[in-house]
Amino acid sequence: MRAAHLTVRELTTVVEPSTLTEGEGVRLSCVSGCSTRVNIVWFRDGQPVPQPGFQATREDAGRYYCAIFGQEMVRSASVALNVQYAPKKVTLLMTPSVLKGSAVTFTCSSDANPPVPQNGYSLHKDGHLISSGQVHTMSNIQPHHSGLYSCQAWNNISQSGISHINSTQLHLDVLYRPENISISIDSPEVVEGSSVNLSCSSAANPAAHNYTWFRQSAASSLSSMLQVGSGQVLSLPSVDVSHTGLYLCTARNQLGENNSTELMLTMKKQYKGELAVPILAGIGVCAFVALLLALLLFWLKHRNHAEKKTLFDFKLSGEGSSSSDPSDSVYANIEPYPPPVTQDITLSQRMSHHEHEAPMSYEDDVTYATVTINPRNSTLPNRMNSRSIAGDNDESVIYAALAKPAESV
Repeated sequence: MRAAHLTVRELTTVVEPSTLTEGEGVRLSCVSGCSTRVNIVWFRDGQPVPQPGFQATREDAGRYYCAIFGQEMVRSASVALNVQYAPKKVTLLMTPSVLKGSAVTFTCSSDANPPVPQNGYSLHKDGHLISSGQVHTMSNIQPHHSGLYSCQAWNNISQSGISHINSTQLHLDVLYRPENISISIDSPEVVEGSSVNLSCSSAANPAAHNYTWFRQSAASSLSSMLQVGSGQVLSLPSVDVSHTGLYLCTARNQLGENNSTELMLTMKKQYKGELAVPILAGIGVCAFVALLLALLLFWLKHRNHAEKKTLFDFKLSGEGSSSSDPSDSVYANIEPYPPPVTQDITLSQRMSHHEHEAPMSYEDDVTYATVTINPRNSTLPNRMNSRSIAGDNDESVIYAALAKPAESV
């Protein structure tokens, strides 16, 4: 009995479809020139393929060929399976920390089939588009460039309804020494003896870790600054004149230091807060009492002057003697002796009368009193002279006769 030999002359591999999107189905078939049924095995890039039909993934892409089981050395020509998919493993490369003023380059990359074109990449900061392209360079980096950056890739292949794939976000940290340093004061008005706090603030990355305070007194030169403290807050528990002057603070971090703008500290002198109100109230009361006393004294003086003037201000005429002026009551109690003499008697008449009465020996019994009254106005002297000559009433000189008791004979 002779042995039978099977010779396969021609094998052909068919992949349907040869190009597809990830997730779609694919089927492999092998055509031979032998009419006898044979067992076919499949290989992808030299590795066995368990099934001729499957759902394609990106890992299934490659070159496929078939062979006869037991005669694997006899195989068909290979056919490529192209599995397309949306970008994956999108990455962004950049320097995470840069100094202010330097430059930084952003580079995007991805795993995609077909590959992402140049205009398929875009750079975003905090969700906002910055530029398009796989590579982006920024020069003269400033603090406001700090933020979260990401790259987006797109190649026209949609997977699960998503065509644009984002990379993970990277934080760009711009480093710089302290700047925009300023001083603030916790009290709008500084009063001598009060407590004052000065605060120093700055913008820095990393944050300032050291603050130093300096003061330039009003008497010192601009170049002489005296260190007066450290820390972000300078506390002055009880300010006085010696604290007056220009203050500035220096902020420092690992990259350097800078000075703040100057702040002039001035203060007002006044009593302590707990004594100011009672003292001011006492001063007000004293001033009010002094004003009342001054008004009272002025009124009493004016009243006394008015009473004195009313007492002596009367007319020597008959009209004056018959007047209802209260000053007449002063003279009503004086009884003249010898017999009453009218008030309008003049000096010459009095002297003449005295000469006629001389023989009666009343010289020793009569005393004359003279009362002088200041004139009421500037016209009074003329008035007096005219009345003295005419024999009228004299308002300047008044003679009163006071009776002396007669001695017994």
